[in-house]
Amino acid sequence: MRVFNNIAMNGFMELIRQPIYLVLMISSNVFMLILASLYYVGAGEDASMVQGGVLATVFLTGLFTAVLGASFSVGEEIESGTALAVLSKPVGRVTFVLAKFSGLAAALALQCYAGCLAALLASRMAFDVYGSPDYPAFAIYGAGIVLACVIGVCINFFVMKPFVGPTVISMMICLTLAFIGANYVGRDWTPQPFGSNVDWRMIQAVLLLFLALCAIAGIAIACSTRLSLIPTLVCCLALFLLGLVSDHFFGTRAEDGSYWAKFIYALLPNWQLFWMADALADDKSIPWTYLMRCLQYVAGTLAITLGLAVLLFEDRELN
Repeated sequence: MRVFNNIAMNGFMELIRQPIYLVLMISSNVFMLILASLYYVGAGEDASMVQGGVLATVFLTGLFTAVLGASFSVGEEIESGTALAVLSKPVGRVTFVLAKFSGLAAALALQCYAGCLAALLASRMAFDVYGSPDYPAFAIYGAGIVLACVIGVCINFFVMKPFVGPTVISMMICLTLAFIGANYVGRDWTPQPFGSNVDWRMIQAVLLLFLALCAIAGIAIACSTRLSLIPTLVCCLALFLLGLVSDHFFGTRAEDGSYWAKFIYALLPNWQLFWMADALADDKSIPWTYLMRCLQYVAGTLAITLGLAVLLFEDRELN
């Protein structure tokens, strides 16, 4: 268990030290703030448009992080010989694959946490055509991002440590404090009760997206045992697009009794199960029991994808 924890922690630390990880985190958070500060002509659906755009940003950011992280933690280590050095010690290939997935899932959880804070704040910042942008929330949360970068620069300059890793950690702290502070300030810079006008259902919506990203991470790990970055990205995007249209192309035929459609429909992950933008737009709640069922669904998917990853990695030549 100690070996598993060490590999998972090292994989996690390597991922959050990648510059692209920090770039994706900062750019996605800034983009969500901008989405919530634009004027829309949504015929009363302005808030729904913001929520849909924010959730899409969280998911796409996580998708690229999952693919890039799998390629960095598995594919590049195989190519560079690091995996061979690790496996030359008393470490099994099953342990190696599962530990790398755990490190990637932890990095995704950290990124989804930052995305969830921005999504919650964006749900409060959304306004219709007769309103105005929430400048206090934008300024306070933006100041948190800038402060985290300044802390990273200071640590890099005075302590001589790498810039990215400490900045990611300070980003988590600064964004949390900025989110708390912004929720105590109203649109007119006056004090208000904490969490006013925040749609807390975004927590369940982002958690569902995190489960979907874990399933994609399992697919990316399996692909990375044999493929490089670009083919892995293509395979994950193809499976993502097929999963989006599986209800239309395979679900209806499966209901009509087609055996091949039933097989493909059962094999492809149905990503529509994790997309709750429509439920948020209709003012519906997201029960925690539904999240538990989706968790079971993802656990089954991971059992298949990680099992396939182990099989593909077992006879992979590492020399």
